[in-house]
Amino acid sequence: MRVLAVDYGEKRVGLALSDPLGLISQPLKVVPRSRALEEISRLVEERKVERIVVGLPLNMDGTEGEMARRARAFGESLRSIGVEVVFFDERLTSFEAEEVMRSAGLSWKKRKKKVDALAAALILKSYLEREGNASGG
Repeated sequence: MRVLAVDYGEKRVGLALSDPLGLISQPLKVVPRSRALEEISRLVEERKVERIVVGLPLNMDGTEGEMARRARAFGESLRSIGVEVVFFDERLTSFEAEEVMRSAGLSWKKRKKKVDALAAALILKSYLEREGNASGG
């Protein structure tokens, strides 16, 4: 089963996609929030996505803050596409993605362009591992 992960942000939305077997997580792209629903809908159709995983940026105590509520609302709007939408705790994935790219020596400018897609890939990797499917990417 192909799974699409979403790292929702105020300005940008990071996307990551699994392979057709739902085993490997790969960063896909970053899109402006204003075009995210349209782009995700296109990807679902073109790539035959069966499930969308939306990262929930929970507070460290596990409660939902404003950004988690916004991500949840965005995820609910994705249900109109006609595929299953699940929510997944994404605490610290953006921080982890930033650290991975910093340690790889990427400039701030390059990190800014790619961090959201890498964060989505980390969300997807964790989700796939939890579901027992995969090693991630």
